[in-house]
Amino acid sequence: MTIEYLGLDSISGPLVMLEGVQDAAYDEIVEFTVERTNRKLGRIIEVYEDKAIIQVFESTADMSLENTHTRLTGRSLELPVAPEILGRTFDGVGRPIDGLGEIDYVTKRDVNGDPLNPVSREYPRNFIQTGVSAIDALTTLIRGQKLPIFSGDGLPHNDLAAQIVRQANLGETSGEEFGVVFAAMGVKHDVADYFRRTFEESGVLDHVTMFLNLASDPVVERIMTPRVALTAAEYLAYDRGMHILVIMTDMTSYCEALREISSSKQEIPSRKGYPGYLYSDLATLYERAGIVAGKPGSVTQIPILTMPNDDITHPIPDLTGYITEGQIVLDRDLQGKTIYPPINILPSLSRLMKDGIGEGYTREDHQSVANQLFASYSRVNEVRSLASVIGEDDLALTDKKYLAFGREFEQHFIGQEKDENRTILETLEHGWELLRMLPREELDRIDTQLLDKYYNHTREGDLIG
Repeated sequence: MTIEYLGLDSISGPLVMLEGVQDAAYDEIVEFTVERTNRKLGRIIEVYEDKAIIQVFESTADMSLENTHTRLTGRSLELPVAPEILGRTFDGVGRPIDGLGEIDYVTKRDVNGDPLNPVSREYPRNFIQTGVSAIDALTTLIRGQKLPIFSGDGLPHNDLAAQIVRQANLGETSGEEFGVVFAAMGVKHDVADYFRRTFEESGVLDHVTMFLNLASDPVVERIMTPRVALTAAEYLAYDRGMHILVIMTDMTSYCEALREISSSKQEIPSRKGYPGYLYSDLATLYERAGIVAGKPGSVTQIPILTMPNDDITHPIPDLTGYITEGQIVLDRDLQGKTIYPPINILPSLSRLMKDGIGEGYTREDHQSVANQLFASYSRVNEVRSLASVIGEDDLALTDKKYLAFGREFEQHFIGQEKDENRTILETLEHGWELLRMLPREELDRIDTQLLDKYYNHTREGDLIG
């Protein structure tokens, strides 16, 4: 078996060709030992006859025929896992980079995951509290759900991701274990440092497992990062009985890496140059969220993606929307009003929200308050369009109340501080304060009994776990 260095391809990264190989398989991991001490990993991306093309996870500058020993492992990438991975930081393929040494692992897991019988899935129930009112009240995150955030360049999705990591919990009365797996793909060094520093300073790092793939890291590592992160999440959830929230940013970087590798393999492109299997590839990631019958934990996903040119019909958000159960959309106009987080609630939705809120989960009025806030804010946009034509002074009194409601809703319900952590009860009470700005007869999405109970006075409810 001989080795040939093919050079640094401008698209796909460092490539190595092996000749004289037998029984090599696509996606198989190859180990390179350089100068007998330096160990590197690669992944087979193409096989033909007795030749294999390998993408190396790091630089090949010090590799040559004389000093490199090559070994085909006969397996795909595996992640060493142990309870101690909580509180640790790894690179994109699961190697520790926090200076705390190697993990004394319990077992190894294939990063592609194990096949899951659909019959063994349980329907997602119960909510995860993020402390962000626009999410908790109107697009509630349910355990076992996959709920993406659609963002754009320059919008504060990194700040929102960090805030969710700091604040997410299972509710005040839950005694179950909760953890976060955070995966960053193709981020700049300053962004990676921001996440590290934020989690350390807030004191949440002990229940966070981080996987960081930097923009300078090889492209082939980038497409492994979400798989590695989800493997860690599945171990913590199904073996350790924890409820795990997986936040992955930025899925656009992942898809672009997939496109680059597909192009380097000369595969026939589909929409906008992405491979035709982009949908099925994304599904292999997103469908690893859920609850498995007989297992005490759960895996919940918040993938974050930046829409190229803010185009929600672009293949990445378009295909993501088909696979996932809703979306949270960040809005550039709200960002221009200095509202944080700039969540546009009208195109946002959580399809599983109705099954994890209400009496027994949050509070009996949750669904009704959410419906009314959606309807009232939709009316605000209609009134604003009318005001732009005839002027605000000529509006009817009720319409003027809607305009005032809209301003308060954007500034003080959607908008909150980056370190402001609101409980679900505080969020619902704030919603009622806003609804009291409107005449009672306008609140046609709320049952009369709930109006009698909450409209005329503030009443503290009890959160039932």
